[in-house]
Amino acid sequence: MALSLVSAFAQAEADNANNTSLTPLIPSYDQAQSLHSMFKFLCIASQGYKTMFPHIINKKYAFTLDFIKFIAASAFIIWLIYASGSHSDYNWQWYRVPQYFGKFSNGSFIQGPLLRGLMVTLQVSVVSFILSSLMGLVTALCRLSNLISLRIIARTYLELIRNTPLLVQLFFIYFVIAPVMDLSRFSSAVLALSLFEGAYASEIIRAGIIAVPKGQWEASAGLGLSKYRIYRHVILPQAMPMMIPPLAGQTISLVKDSALVSTIALYDLTMEGQMIIAETYMVFELWFAIAGVYLMLTIALSLLTRQMEEHFAISPM
Repeated sequence: MALSLVSAFAQAEADNANNTSLTPLIPSYDQAQSLHSMFKFLCIASQGYKTMFPHIINKKYAFTLDFIKFIAASAFIIWLIYASGSHSDYNWQWYRVPQYFGKFSNGSFIQGPLLRGLMVTLQVSVVSFILSSLMGLVTALCRLSNLISLRIIARTYLELIRNTPLLVQLFFIYFVIAPVMDLSRFSSAVLALSLFEGAYASEIIRAGIIAVPKGQWEASAGLGLSKYRIYRHVILPQAMPMMIPPLAGQTISLVKDSALVSTIALYDLTMEGQMIIAETYMVFELWFAIAGVYLMLTIALSLLTRQMEEHFAISPM
């Protein structure tokens, strides 16, 4: 089937080379059947390999299959971009992109604007992650508190943050709160992201705490442990494995949401890309490169999450 797919692509490119018009690249019926068969095979292999080969598939084979799927998907996307570009008047200039990440001069490496923007994005994401985790933990404990005042405050915070757009919150903090409290653009961005992501993290943490069996609470109280020691030594260690997967997904959302800080002129990866595009008009090359950087960041977080799940003996969801 793979040979059929390659033959279909080769035949389509040959037909396209003979056609000088701007007609879209449309495969024939036989080529479409080959593509359909190949994609159907990949879907079966990706979704049902554990059922088909339960005795020979282990983590090594699963990782290899995932890697093959990633390469196949990447190759398809690259081909799609190439095919689209070959049928348009756009002048692709990929050779100019690397210099905006950095270059070597006189034996030393000089950071480009995209690499500097990436450093700002990482700083915003890391600081926001730490603060949002603390806010989420405090809010979750307030929701579980016996004091009705704390529950009301936590509930108000959750409803206010979760029912308004992040962009509106970012503008409100930067244009209304920041001038009063003398906050910088970086501080305003971190505060907005921390408040927004902390609201969602609090519900994840609260759900993990509630999922701990009630008997654990009763046994801890029977031993005479204080509320702090119950949470510190009994409840949170058991709740942590259940919270890791959804918290990891929220962290990935945080990295992607950090692109919005460019709207307040914070020179992160997205803002630096916009500045370069305004000067060079390389719209597609820069946006594709920026998307690739965000993709690598999120894939790295996904791999780290998988390692943490294996460390805590969590079965993949």
